[in-house]
Amino acid sequence: MIRRLAPDDAPELARLLVANRTFLAPVEPLHAEDFFSPDGQRARIEAAEHLYAILERDVLVGTISLSNVVRGPCQSAHVGYWVDEMRNGRGLAARAVAELVDLSFTELGLHRLEAATLVDNGASRRVLEKNRFTRIGVAPRYLRVGGGWRDHVLFQRTVED
Repeated sequence: MIRRLAPDDAPELARLLVANRTFLAPVEPLHAEDFFSPDGQRARIEAAEHLYAILERDVLVGTISLSNVVRGPCQSAHVGYWVDEMRNGRGLAARAVAELVDLSFTELGLHRLEAATLVDNGASRRVLEKNRFTRIGVAPRYLRVGGGWRDHVLFQRTVED
C-alpha cells in the first residue's frame, strides 16, 4: 500500500500532480511551477526523509509523508497525504494512514503523530477519525493554502491510542 518514493518515481509523480492540480489547489499551499516537473519532484524526493508513495495495485495514486520529525523527549511528526481525485472514496488514504501509523510507532519509534485538515475538509477528517486520531482543537490561520491563511482542525494520535 505504501513504499518510500524513489527518484525514478519523479516523472510519474509529476504527471499525477499535474493531473490533480485543480483538485488539490483548494487544500494545498501554492507551489512554484518547477514543483510540477519531474526535476522538481526528483529534488523533492531526494531531499525528503519520509515521503512515501500510496499505491493501488502497484500504481502510484498519491503520497503520504511525515514532516517536522522531532526527536528527543518529543518523538513526534506531522502526517500529510493526498490521493488522486479519480480514486477518492476507495479507502486508499485511510489504509495508507494506517500503514504510516504502524511504521511510525514501531520502526521509527515515534510517540505522537499530528495532522491538520481544513475546517471544511470532511473527507480528510474521516480518514483521520477512522485511524483513531483525536481532534485536539482548531488552529486559526494555521497554514497558507490557496493564497490565504486558513483555519485548520488539528488531530493527534499517540502510541497509547
